[in-house]
Amino acid sequence: MLKELIDSLQSTNRESLGNAFSRLGWSGFWIQIVVGAIPIILMVYFFTFANSPTGPRAGLPMVEFLTLGSLVLLVFTTFWFWRYTRIAKSIRAPQSTLPLDSLNQTVWTGIVASSIGILLSVTVVFVEASHLLFYFLSSPQAGVPVIQAQTAGTSWVSAVDMISLMALILVLAAEVAVLVLGLWLLFRTTQSCQAAA
Repeated sequence: MLKELIDSLQSTNRESLGNAFSRLGWSGFWIQIVVGAIPIILMVYFFTFANSPTGPRAGLPMVEFLTLGSLVLLVFTTFWFWRYTRIAKSIRAPQSTLPLDSLNQTVWTGIVASSIGILLSVTVVFVEASHLLFYFLSSPQAGVPVIQAQTAGTSWVSAVDMISLMALILVLAAEVAVLVLGLWLLFRTTQSCQAAA
């Protein structure tokens, strides 16, 4: 009788944990898909419907590498949250032999990746905002003229720069949301491990 009660509690605990992995996994996955698609849609819209798309000002090479790293981490965390949905099926399986302790390591991997992505995005946003501030401070205080003739060695702020900054902020928002979901999943996993012990 006692053994049946313990088995029932453990199966309920596994079912609850599996539901948490599935729910949070799909939430994180779709948040990243939607937020990752918005900058792409903005860029396509701008280059398709803009009358005279101008190239952005010359950027720093470091920013390009950091942005690429941030996007790679966004793709990785999107895959990782999809992986959580597959783990949920394994947890809920009746003959599941998946050790709960290994789930903590899996969740920690997602948290570390999200944290590194946030660090990279914040660095890029800071550098880009500083670069834009430099351009605005070096221009006349009356503002930047709407029509400019490009001469050798000149550069100006364009709509592409603002779209780039908006995309970085959206990616940063997705990474923060994913970090919150990952921390909640870590809490649920740790709670389940303690209950099973």
